[in-house]
Amino acid sequence: MRAESDERGRGGVPTAVDVDTATEAVTGDVATGGRPLGSRAPRFIKASRPLHLSWQVGVFVVGLAVVITGIIMLPLPGPGWLVIFAGMAIWATEFVWAQLVLRWTRRKVTEAAQRAMDPAVRRRNIILTGIGVVITAVLGGIYVWKFGLVMPWKIDQ
Repeated sequence: MRAESDERGRGGVPTAVDVDTATEAVTGDVATGGRPLGSRAPRFIKASRPLHLSWQVGVFVVGLAVVITGIIMLPLPGPGWLVIFAGMAIWATEFVWAQLVLRWTRRKVTEAAQRAMDPAVRRRNIILTGIGVVITAVLGGIYVWKFGLVMPWKIDQ
């Protein structure tokens, strides 16, 4: 136990090195690639608590509107996921939780892209796509053979 307290400083109190390391992990100096976490509001807005609070409410409302628009676009035509991530990016300008979610998402997307570039995975995906195209063509051919090809503008009623 004495060895543990000697490593951490006197009486188990963290030393300046421990505090600097913890601060770097929170502010992003080392662990997050140099970008600090937290608000990116202009300095004059951060100086006033009521102004900063209203800024945060505004950022939240705009981000929420964009995210809801993206959710609506998911079943409809449109870039739903892209709009949702844009809303998260808006939130990430002000909220630490959104910054952490975006960093996690970016890391997972990068890992998935690296896995997809693996030659074995690419070959498998190409084979599965080819099989899917052949099955769709066969089913389409059977439909045309069975029912014929009738154009919608020439339907006799």
